[in-house]
Amino acid sequence: MDHRSETRDFLTTRRNRITPQQAGLPAYGSNRRVPGLRREEAAMLAGVSVDYYTRLERGNLTGVSESVLESLARALRLDDAEREHLFDLARQANSGPAKSAQASRRRPAQQIRPGVQHILDAMTAAPAYIRNGRLDLLASNALGRAVFAPIFDGANGTPNLARFLFLDPAAQDFYRDWDQLAEDVVALLRGEAGRDPYDRNLSDLIGELTTRSEVFRTWWAAHNVRLHRSGIKHLRHPVVGELNLGYESMELTDGQGLRINAYSAEPGSTDRDKLDVLASWSAAPANRG
Repeated sequence: MDHRSETRDFLTTRRNRITPQQAGLPAYGSNRRVPGLRREEAAMLAGVSVDYYTRLERGNLTGVSESVLESLARALRLDDAEREHLFDLARQANSGPAKSAQASRRRPAQQIRPGVQHILDAMTAAPAYIRNGRLDLLASNALGRAVFAPIFDGANGTPNLARFLFLDPAAQDFYRDWDQLAEDVVALLRGEAGRDPYDRNLSDLIGELTTRSEVFRTWWAAHNVRLHRSGIKHLRHPVVGELNLGYESMELTDGQGLRINAYSAEPGSTDRDKLDVLASWSAAPANRG
């Protein structure tokens, strides 16, 4: 992935979505040729010269200070995920492509420590899995495999949530909120690309999805990023039917960029009863892996 193009497109799309009125600026004339702010207006809001802002928007973040990045984030009204993405882009710009590529090649394969798997297995009442930034599902507990059976059963190799969502016809039936989840997944991958643009496996995944899914290709071009740390999943499970689960996504402190996603249902609810059914089903001898 071209780092300068990523930076240019991200900053341009953020600027284009802000109207002068939203920024508290007067809108002179009715024949504006840009959908949002002009570069001059964005530069003024960020407190930098037009020439300097133009350099940033052309994708050159080399040597940019944190204070300028903060000013730019405020001027473009970036949310937490977008601000984090901007800083990731700047960090990559200042590390140099050769150094980053070399570091990526030396990076060891992501491993799930036995202790982490033991904790997963002990969570018998809560479906859970561990994923990386590419949305590979690297480990799970028995209930996690039962709840997300369509993803695990349909995978050829390591299950990948993005590949399932965009390339498996079963996804739109399994996820009742498919549109929102799919858009979120694209935004998660965009954020991961900013953190690690030299990850060849990530580049291959994005290339595959861009080639095979028009929906992915359209949303990828929007350059949206998002944090996805908690919420509700609305599923249509092949065994128990409709299932509504709250989830929390928490980072593992092992330096590998892994997260544990754990799901729950309200005590005494129909959803809790359905989870109990799946827990019994997954523990049956015929269903043991």
